[in-house]
Amino acid sequence: MGLLRLQPLGPPPPDGRQSRTALEVAVGTRRLLASHGFASVPELTLATGRRADIIGLRGDCAVWIVEIKSSVADFRSDGKWPDYRDFCDRFFFAVPTDFPTEILPAEAGLILADAFGAALVREPPEHRLNAARRKAVLLRFARAAAGRLHMLVDPQGATGAAE
Repeated sequence: MGLLRLQPLGPPPPDGRQSRTALEVAVGTRRLLASHGFASVPELTLATGRRADIIGLRGDCAVWIVEIKSSVADFRSDGKWPDYRDFCDRFFFAVPTDFPTEILPAEAGLILADAFGAALVREPPEHRLNAARRKAVLLRFARAAAGRLHMLVDPQGATGAAE
């Protein structure tokens, strides 16, 4: 019996919730996170039912959440961002390079991004997760990542783990 050789797959198609600008900011932001040693998962549903735009996990178990805002209207219409702070060690906004950053809260980190890369402009204060919450977030991250990987190679066979 021969081994099945899988060809690399491209990224999954957009799900229709994000604007083109938001998708571009996500690509650049995820590249930045990778350069800082983070694996990342987009659109991760947290225990509260809220969905983090990007969650990053580093080898030392540091957890960062990045909320993407593609426009001023997007930022002003969304007041749920403080809820994410309970699920990460550091919280950031990632915005396009032409975004008026002075309207963003100073207590959040700031990332400027486009489809090619990103710059970490402002570090937020650290607020370390407690052990039980960290374990829960890490398990959710791992199950989502594994489930999504399974769906890429076996769309009909994946069950349960991916959201």
